[in-house]
Amino acid sequence: MNKIEIYTKSWCGYCRMAKAIFENEDLDFVEIDVTSDRDEESKMIDRSGKTSVPQIFINDESIGGYTDLAHLSRTTSLHDLLKPADPSPV
Repeated sequence: MNKIEIYTKSWCGYCRMAKAIFENEDLDFVEIDVTSDRDEESKMIDRSGKTSVPQIFINDESIGGYTDLAHLSRTTSLHDLLKPADPSPV
């Protein structure tokens, strides 16, 4: 199963648009609101190296912010990221 995390702030329009992409694709995600949570915001900065929101992670890999997500959603790249890994031969 894929793990999608999105760091947001309540006033951020780009955050709302990024969440809408996931919702339109019927993808489950975990929202981490850092509007007033400095500890989570610090974790976001440590993970992404960026202070802007949204910051989006798919399967613990940073894909960037809204613009990056929008680009991926217009191509097959987003869907490629969400494909289940091929099982290892046993």
